[in-house]
Amino acid sequence: MAGTVLTVAAAKKSNVDVIVDRRGTQAVHEVITAMRANRRCGSANTKTRGEVKATNKKPWRQKGTGRARAGRSSSPIWRGGGVVFGPRARSYAKQTNKSTKRLAFRKALSERIIAGDVIIVPSFEVKDGKTKSFVAAVNSVVEARKTLIIGLDFTDSTFLSGRNVAKTLLMSAAEVNTENLLYFDKIIVVGDALSVLSTRTGADAGEKAAAASAKEEAKEAASEEA
Repeated sequence: MAGTVLTVAAAKKSNVDVIVDRRGTQAVHEVITAMRANRRCGSANTKTRGEVKATNKKPWRQKGTGRARAGRSSSPIWRGGGVVFGPRARSYAKQTNKSTKRLAFRKALSERIIAGDVIIVPSFEVKDGKTKSFVAAVNSVVEARKTLIIGLDFTDSTFLSGRNVAKTLLMSAAEVNTENLLYFDKIIVVGDALSVLSTRTGADAGEKAAAASAKEEAKEAASEEA
């Protein structure tokens, strides 16, 4: 099974919005940070001295024992007492808007295309459902330590054959995200999945409006100079 490396010119012919400048770098950082933060559980929790199960009775009288005065056994300086400034259950979730996510996706895909890491194949299917056949099919396209295969849909036998290959992932073009595009060494795009990716890289309404207003301002400036 032979594959073709997707070039910038070929990507633009397929209506993929390729970013060739530094625009979108900050968006990628924000999206990846938010995705990793949203996966954090945030369940670490400690008890304060008011939450520890203990009696409020003084362990000994205030004076006359020769020992330091003590008020209750839940004190943080005692074993089994409360924890001072310990972790509390919390949410690490971060929010990113749609425009930032779209820009980050475009930037990540553009960088992989410019680097020559995206390979186009007409089809990808493993009919016998064997892991050995799956590995052979992937290696016939590209040999890489980590490979992402993007398609419109895969057969059950193909999914079955690839489930035991830890460094290879099958994903549909509709669900692949920015982190997936950056994690794997090589990306295989199957058939018409590139058209779905092109729709996901298109500029949104806000960016189109900004571009239109910029063109109008440029035309007005040119007319004034004339």
